[in-house]
Amino acid sequence: MLWFIGLGISGISELSDNTISIIKNAEIVYLESFTSPISEDEKKQLENISSGEFKIAKRWLVEDGNEILNNAKNKQVVLVSYGDPYIATTHLELKTRAIRDKIETKTIHSSSIISSLIGEVGLHYYKVGKVLTIMSDPRSVITPYNTIFENLLNRTHSVILLEYNEDKSFFLTPQNSFSLLLDVEKIQSRNIISNETFAIVASRIGKNNQKIMSGMISNLLKKEFGDPPHSIIIPGNLHFTESDAIKTITECLDEPSDNSDSVKSVSEQMIEKYVPMVREALDEIKPHYENLKEFEDVLINAKLYIDEAENFLKQGKKEYAVLSIGYADGLVDALRIGKGLDPKM
Repeated sequence: MLWFIGLGISGISELSDNTISIIKNAEIVYLESFTSPISEDEKKQLENISSGEFKIAKRWLVEDGNEILNNAKNKQVVLVSYGDPYIATTHLELKTRAIRDKIETKTIHSSSIISSLIGEVGLHYYKVGKVLTIMSDPRSVITPYNTIFENLLNRTHSVILLEYNEDKSFFLTPQNSFSLLLDVEKIQSRNIISNETFAIVASRIGKNNQKIMSGMISNLLKKEFGDPPHSIIIPGNLHFTESDAIKTITECLDEPSDNSDSVKSVSEQMIEKYVPMVREALDEIKPHYENLKEFEDVLINAKLYIDEAENFLKQGKKEYAVLSIGYADGLVDALRIGKGLDPKM
């Protein structure tokens, strides 16, 4: 038998009598310690509850899973973790393997940071987009940056978890996370993250000393948030009840704002960039074909495609807009090459 037990966000103090009984009667209790930090005091409390063998389960032990599964074939085994057991994909994979090995599994669910965080900061859960994690390696930050972009295009909120390295006792701070995102923005220049971006920093959610602060990134960078763990939310479109809640529930430094308003799709950015360039290139080549009637239709069609690109974008038909400006660019390039001129783009 293999039990998956979640401690929730408040830890051991929130365990029910039934859950305590299951842990107490287990022959082996594994405490998973790599998805969220667990204090020495809580480790000791859990060890005191257990009457069987008690082991700290580091990442490699859970990811490998062989020891846990082998023991669960003929013993009562419990895997305890913070939050809900299946928020960590490693635990779900372990359950899948257990079922395939004909090992009976049972689960005690609990609150997770994902579900609890949204309500605590005053946002609507159904408006949450893809959840993402920021790591300290600058090369990896392009992925969460793109995910924030995708969420904002969908007008949804971005829940951002920050790197925790158990072996190094390392926690990525909100300040470093913001700086990493701003560095990517300098390179990408897609107007996704800026000093004016409104963000929420939630610290130690579920603990007695939890703290939630919100405001523009420029102001949050100046603040201290205390001990980890921390999470960040980049809100998308805000309902007025969400804005009111943020101002009331959090330590709000600035007026809440809709970050999705300033974000434009790749198609929109392409059209805004290329329409003026193609139009300028067309105007430059026109004098070279003056009085050459056989090219009159080509010039007319090139202009029509440029105009249609702008019209399609206004109508929300972004794919058609990109196709139109592509056709226009092709015609103009052909005209320029025909006269010995280099393409404009």
